[in-house]
Parts: sequence; structure tokens; C-alpha cells
Amino acid sequence: RVTRRGGSPLFLFLKGGKPNQNVFPLPLDILEEIFLNLPPHHVVCVCRLVCRQWKDVADSESFWRERCRREGYRLRDFSKVPSDWRLFYFLCKKRRNLMKNPRADDEFQGWRILDNGGDQWKVEEPMVEHSNPAVKKNYVTSFGWCRKEQMIDLMEEGYNPLFMDEFQPHIRISDWYAPRWDCGSIYVISVQLLGHEQDVLQEFSPEPLSFPQWNDQQWHQMVHVFKDYGPGVRYVRFTHGGKDTQFWAGWYGIRVTESCVEICSALDS
Repeated sequence: RVTRRGGSPLFLFLKGGKPNQNVFPLPLDILEEIFLNLPPHHVVCVCRLVCRQWKDVADSESFWRERCRREGYRLRDFSKVPSDWRLFYFLCKKRRNLMKNPRADDEFQGWRILDNGGDQWKVEEPMVEHSNPAVKKNYVTSFGWCRKEQMIDLMEEGYNPLFMDEFQPHIRISDWYAPRWDCGSIYVISVQLLGHEQDVLQEFSPEPLSFPQWNDQQWHQMVHVFKDYGPGVRYVRFTHGGKDTQFWAGWYGIRVTESCVEICSALDS
């Protein structure tokens, strides 16, 4: 039984969790309204297999456009329209930060320390308030090289290999970093798209960024979007870190926080 959100029944079309063979034609607008009240995966995996009419509604642009509207998935640029509204919907619905513990709330949980030079990595409160009020902590480097990484398994995160190979959605990475005002520092980042055997398929590794002593210690954001990377991407390896340039004992090196890796629509990256 399918019911309106108010509770009144609309149409009986499932029996024992499977499509009922006795399916009666319904006006398309009513059928679309029924589908809009069902879970999206149910529409794709069950409803569209029942008959030609149901498939046409489940595949229609108007259905997925309306679903986006009702659930608040809006275009950033209204002059650009998705070529596939269903893909746009699911990418928006699944979009989230795939990084674990990006803001140091749980110390170093989820991270693998690669280099722990000087007085080693440390977690502190930000010296300058971050633009995101949710950021209450950051990682701090020392006078020797400090680097850490995370490996993201896309299949474990719900991104099917066939989906990744066929649609190749944009992979957006970002990271926030800041120096201390009284000490020079260096920031480094490297993000790699890896295949099944963890071979590197594409890489973003900009030149190290240096900050002089006596700077404004403001937060800066690094952003990169992987596009048209080809089939075979199964993992994302995110590595960042740095050090200070004065070789001072303690924690005067670059600060990092709010690291992010997202799978997103081309119109939302």
C-alpha cells in the first residue's frame, strides 16, 4: 500500500514486497505523485521494472526534477541544466565529506601518520577563528616534516565501480591551512586517485606553499576538482602536512583542518 504523507491510501501495487501482476493504468500525474512519496531506490529498483508506463515515469526528467525541488537540491547556476536529473539527484543525496575526523575532534583517529618530525604532530585550538563555526580544533606541525594521510575506499562508501566508471562524477577535494603570525612555515598537499591495485591514475600535487615570518596567520583554502579521470578509480588517497621554517622547538608550523573529499555533480562542484 502506498499512502500520502497525510495517511490516506493512494494505490495498492505491491504484494509481499514484490510487484503485483494485477496492475491497473493510472494517469501519469497521479502515478508520479505516488512515486514521489516512495524511497528513491525503491522507484529505481522495483517500480520501474513493473511495466512500460511505470518505467517511463521512473525515468522521466520531470519526475527527478520535481524530486530535487521537493528535497531542496537546487542548482547553483540556473543557466546550467543537468543532462541527467536522476544522476544529479542521487549525487546530491549521497554527497558528504568522505574524510574521517577532518577537524581533529577525535585526535588522530582515522589518520595514518607518515612523518612525525620535530616535536611531532599536535592538536590545538585555532589561533584565528575559522569561517566555519563548527571548527574548534586543528592539527599543528613542528620544526621537522609532519605528514599524515587517509585512504578512502569508494566502494565501501557506497560508490559502485560500474557507477564510477560510467558516470565519472566530479571528485572535489579541499583543505584549510594557516600559518602562525610569528613563524614562517610550509604547507604541502597531495591527493591521488587510485585503481583497484592502488596504482595512481591521476594526481593533484601542487608546489609547496611557503609563508614568511610575521604574516597575518589567516586561514586559506586549497580546492581541486578531478574531472574526466577515466574508468578504474576505486580509492582516493589524501595526504597533507608541513613544518615551520625557523626550526623552533614546539609547534610553530603550518596548521590544517576541515579536510574534505566529496563525490558531486558537475554542476555542484
